[in-house]
Formats: sequence, C-alpha cells, structure tokens
Amino acid sequence: MEEGNTIVDVGSAAEAVSAEDGALAPLHQIESLCMRCRENGETRLLLTRIPHFREVVLMAFECPHCNERNNEVQFAGQLQPRGCCYRLNVPPGDTKAFNRQVVKSDSATIKIPEIEFEIPPEAQRGTLSTVEGILVRAADELTALQEERKKVYPEMAEALDRFLVKLRSFAAGDAPFTFILDDPAGNSFIENPFAPFMDPSLTVKYYERTPEQQTSLGFLVDTSSVGGETEAQTGNEALTEGRHIPDPLIREPHSSVGAVARHRAIAHGKSEEVVAILSKYSSPEEVMTFPSTCGACGISCETRMAITHIPHFQEVIVMASSCESCGYRSSELKPGGPIPEKAKRITLHVQNIHDLSRDVIKSDSASVRVPELDLELASGTLGGIVTTVEGLIAKISGNLERVHGFTFGDSLDEWKRNKWQDFKSRLLKLQKVEEPWTLIIDDSLASSFVQPVTDVIEDDHQLLFEEYERSWEQNEELGLNDMDTRSADVAYNSTSSNV
Repeated sequence: MEEGNTIVDVGSAAEAVSAEDGALAPLHQIESLCMRCRENGETRLLLTRIPHFREVVLMAFECPHCNERNNEVQFAGQLQPRGCCYRLNVPPGDTKAFNRQVVKSDSATIKIPEIEFEIPPEAQRGTLSTVEGILVRAADELTALQEERKKVYPEMAEALDRFLVKLRSFAAGDAPFTFILDDPAGNSFIENPFAPFMDPSLTVKYYERTPEQQTSLGFLVDTSSVGGETEAQTGNEALTEGRHIPDPLIREPHSSVGAVARHRAIAHGKSEEVVAILSKYSSPEEVMTFPSTCGACGISCETRMAITHIPHFQEVIVMASSCESCGYRSSELKPGGPIPEKAKRITLHVQNIHDLSRDVIKSDSASVRVPELDLELASGTLGGIVTTVEGLIAKISGNLERVHGFTFGDSLDEWKRNKWQDFKSRLLKLQKVEEPWTLIIDDSLASSFVQPVTDVIEDDHQLLFEEYERSWEQNEELGLNDMDTRSADVAYNSTSSNV
C-alpha cells in the first residue's frame, strides 16, 4: 500500500502495520460520509505501534460542512491471554486523576457504581481519551435527544435530567467516585502517572474469560459445554464477584474454575521450562491423563497431571494441556494440601552473579519488592511463573515497558523521561549485580519458593523464610473470612464416630 492511496477498508490498513515494520507509518486520508449532515467528510488513519497495545489504527473524522468530529481506536494486534479490570478511585478536585489517559477497546465496559452508570461496549467504541473526556462525552450523548424525550416520554426525560446533574458533577470533580474499566480482551488501559512505582488509587486485576466472553470476542466455543442464558449470566456474575456457583450445568474452562474458586494456578509458562526446572528435584511417579476443555476455544482436549515434591517447599501438582484444534498450550503448577495457616515472606540477599540462577516459583498471590529500587509489584502482577531470579527481573522489566511504554510519546515531560531512563538503568544494574540488592517475595498463601544453595536450608545465610499471621485484609482478599467449615466438621466427626 503506497502512501496517499485510497484505503478500501480498515482491515487492509491494519495489515500495513506489519509491512512497515521499523519505518515511520504514513498518515492516510480517505473520503467518508458524515452521519450528521450526509455530506462527505475526511477520515485520517494513522497506523502505529503502542507498546502496551501492539498494533493499532487511530482514526479521526472531521466534516467541513457541519464541523462534526469523531475519533476512534481499532486494535489490529492479537487479544491478550486474559481479561483485565482497572479500578480507579477518583477523589474530588483531583485534576491529575481526570487527566489520566484512558484507552477503551471495542469490547470494554465502563462502570461508575456510585450512580449505577454503565457504558456498554457498543455505546462508545474504541476510544483514546481521558477520564474527564469519557464522562463528558457520555453526558453529551445522553443530552442529545432530551428535547425529543420531553415530548414523548416526559417522565423519563425528567429522571434523566436528574441523572445528568450527578454525572456532570462527577465530570467536574465535585464528588468522589469509582471509575471501573473492564475489558475481556485485555487491551484497555488507564495511565499510571506514578509509574514505574505503584499507584495508590489504581488497582488492576486479570481474570480468565468465560465461554460467553470468548464467543463475543470471536473465539470458537463448543456450545454443548455452555448452559442456557440464565446459567451463563450467573456464571458471569460469579466471576465478576470472585465467587463460585456450584451449578452442574455450567462448564467453565479448567483454568477459570481455579481462579473463581480462589485456588489459582501457581505458574503459567511453557511446559518444557516448567518440567526442566521441576525435574531437578524429583521425578513424578505417575503421569495421569484425563479429558478436559480447552481454555481458548472450548473444544475437548487432554490434560496431563503429575504429583511431585520439592524439598524445603511442599507437594505440588503439575498440569499441562494442549489443544489440537486451535494449538493453545498451557501449563500450571498448583500447591497440594490445604491452605496454610500462616503467610510466608521470602527474603533473598543477592550478592553475586550465581544468585541470579536460583530457581523461583512466584504464585498468583505473591507480591514482589526490591527495596533498593523502590520497586513493588502487587499480588497478581505477572501472574504465577516458574523462572529464575534473573528471569523474574527480566519479566518485570519487560512488563513495565509493555504496560507503561504507552506514555513514551513526544509529549512526555522531560523530567518523566529522565525518571524512566534512570529507573531502567538501575534495573539493568540488578541483572548485572553491580552491587548487592534484596529480593522480597511476600505470599499470603505461602505458595512461593526460592531455591536454597545448601542441602540444609538454615545454612544458606543469604536466604530467609519468615512465617507470619495473615491480616484481616489478606484473608478477605482470599475469601477466607466468609469460609465456614463448622457444619462440615460436625458431619465428618459424626460419620467417623459411627464407623
């Protein structure tokens, strides 16, 4: 496709991104119909790469006849492995929070629970805006047909006027509210102005997609494995609220059941890497094979499972699945036995290059901290992984560039650019061990592990394992505060006494 030529459709424009790798993408202009005045306007398409979103098509329409303007973002890259949910607490009068950049994909939903307001995916398609811009646009679109509503449905128009007062007060920063961006495709984003450090007002959660969400994104799903409309809605609500509905009619992908039931996988990675690391400790006595469901396309596949034991750690269950239909592969490592009574904090003092080759198992429930770098990753970041100390730092570096690389534009302030460059150089020093540093893995489920270099773990003076009582907040996040097993204990004791 040559520069300046007419583009037939957006699909051909998106394909040009791959063909122009390493070159500056041109700005294409096409003539298109204005939906307001029915005259011809002009649409400009910019094919570019954003690190967090990979290939995207930025479109801007402008009509010279009625001054109608519109912009849109369409994703030309692949969907992410998991969905994402951003939750931003916006305090009143905070201009920085309202100026945060927001990328909303075609499949994302925006919610404000304080006023029970929701912007469905079809209402605002792929947009590049700010928190304030999205709220103002929503209020303007609701106001557009108010005069017609007052004539036909006066009561509805009056109720909508009262609602618009609340919505515009939020957009003006008069009251605090919660801004939730939920995207099953995982391609949406809310800017973190404190990056690369944690944002106290922003939380991000990743989740496995339900079969209904897979279908809406265009994946092939076996309809026989999904229940009726009522069961599907119940399963979707259970996933959103973090609870599990034990209904035999609902069949969810194997990995999503673990996420809903709070028994999430310890590690997701390539099967060869997981096996190579775990086989150094002990070989499984038996490998079991049983039928399962592909987490991507929903077609029946096979899952292989083996039980092994890691010294100084615990018994673990290794599971690997592969789908011949779509080629999807996944490997998981789950902890065996009950939930431990205490949490565990692992502290490793990295002093030489050999410490970088220590094996690391980081679970989904573990947070990572490097005090020398003021770096802290909340639990759930990076998911669960089986790697080494060096591999963990490399994944953190790559994840920061992928997520926050969106802000590396020409408009980035010089002090922010210098901060990022300084942080990245300090991160590279960790991988070279130019000076000693400390790695702290805090796991509320005690399901993480760092390999000791001595046969007796107490003789490894660089490695420290600490157990501590979980806080109420940690138990609440894990769902343990609402877990009551007294009735089951009574039934078990009565059965045992009868025997």
